[in-house]
Amino acid sequence: MKNILIIGAGKSSAALIKYLLDKSDTENLQLTIGDIATSNAEKLINKHPNATAIVLDVFNKKQRETEIKKAAIVISMLPARFHIEVAKDCITFKKHMVTASYISEEMKALDSQAKENGLVFMNEIGLDPGIDHMSAMQVIDRIKSNGGKMLLFESFCGGIVAPESDTNLWNYKFTWNPRNVVLAGQGGAAMFVQEGTYKYIPYHKLFRRTEFLKINGSGNFEAYANRDSLRYRSVYGLDDIPTMYRGTIRKVGFSRAWNIFVQLGMTDDSYTIQHSENMSYRDFVNLFLAYSPSDSVELKLRSYLKIDQDDLMWAKLVELDIFNAEKKIKIKNATPAPMLQKILQDSWTLAEDDKDMIVMQHLFGYELHGEKKQIESSFVVKGENQTYTAMAKTVGLPVAIAALKILKGAIKTPGVQLPITKEVYEPILKELEENGIIFEEKDMPYLGYNPNHVTGQSTFSNKNLSSN
Repeated sequence: MKNILIIGAGKSSAALIKYLLDKSDTENLQLTIGDIATSNAEKLINKHPNATAIVLDVFNKKQRETEIKKAAIVISMLPARFHIEVAKDCITFKKHMVTASYISEEMKALDSQAKENGLVFMNEIGLDPGIDHMSAMQVIDRIKSNGGKMLLFESFCGGIVAPESDTNLWNYKFTWNPRNVVLAGQGGAAMFVQEGTYKYIPYHKLFRRTEFLKINGSGNFEAYANRDSLRYRSVYGLDDIPTMYRGTIRKVGFSRAWNIFVQLGMTDDSYTIQHSENMSYRDFVNLFLAYSPSDSVELKLRSYLKIDQDDLMWAKLVELDIFNAEKKIKIKNATPAPMLQKILQDSWTLAEDDKDMIVMQHLFGYELHGEKKQIESSFVVKGENQTYTAMAKTVGLPVAIAALKILKGAIKTPGVQLPITKEVYEPILKELEENGIIFEEKDMPYLGYNPNHVTGQSTFSNKNLSSN
């Protein structure tokens, strides 16, 4: 039997493991699932004879090497920063490797060794990055092959709560790593290009510059800019494209409310709070407000951020119970970010029968035979429950499909790569369709970049708008 080593059995692993187990008899597969704790892996395996859960400490070199030696292919579902040691071992022992993470500089440096050893190191093969790359390249390649010239590419993706499980004022629940949600947008300005003009949004302004979207009859959405849209121009072969923008989708109103935490400094992860473990939620909020011998925390916060008591933003804060003086943070030597995360998890954790939803939309503007055209391509996928989420499905399935096709030799071009070639995206997108992840395409008039769809632009004159 071919042994597939899966390292990490977190939130995104459920659909991955199920897919491979369902194929294990016909494809002669044996799964070894390694994690620092085996409880979730054992739950997902559910005593299947073709899978084993083991305790695996990725920092234990000897243990890690032993398991990688046994594998025909390695799937790393670890946080991105932990992939590199696994990757080096895969080079040493000549094993293919698959991850859903962005390609780091350290991973990129292994490209020549991977090629020399005939190894496929497939990265960015989850949802975003992953399905976004494949679905975008499929349409871009089609436009180019027909003689079209790309003028605009905008891509939006987000994991949110499904309408039937939407029980809070934020219209949001955690569907993936909560820490990544809290830290979203940090690490540098958002960078993109619109109508040939470079644009930059610093972190403290990111959540007040949003675009409005309507997607497949699923409601109204907003999107804030991803950190670096520019790097994908060369990746997608769009170096000269006038408009390139990638963004993260939320329900309308989320970003304005989230901006409160950004302005207060609650999302900061750069310094430690003394005595954090003994602090109440109320104490945590008060950390970021001026001292007053008489004013309450609530009054100080409303005054500082100019929030009226009847503002929906205020109701959203109250709903999180952040002014509770009894609930404790209970995290020692914490930075502000995990303290905020602890508070949010009380309200935003999916219940057992809750359903999440993944929404993705691409806009392709192009010129063909002197005529400007536009394609809208989008999908909406709902999860089943707390375990088999839409997030787990859209991240895990592409990983699993890619791993099996590499194992069978259907994907064989070696090197450190992302899924932008026809060899990769065509068979994977076809199988994703068979599993209910189906893009709906619409031909529409060319709209270009429409600044009227951006919040905060209503005070601009036509002259200002036309100046880019």
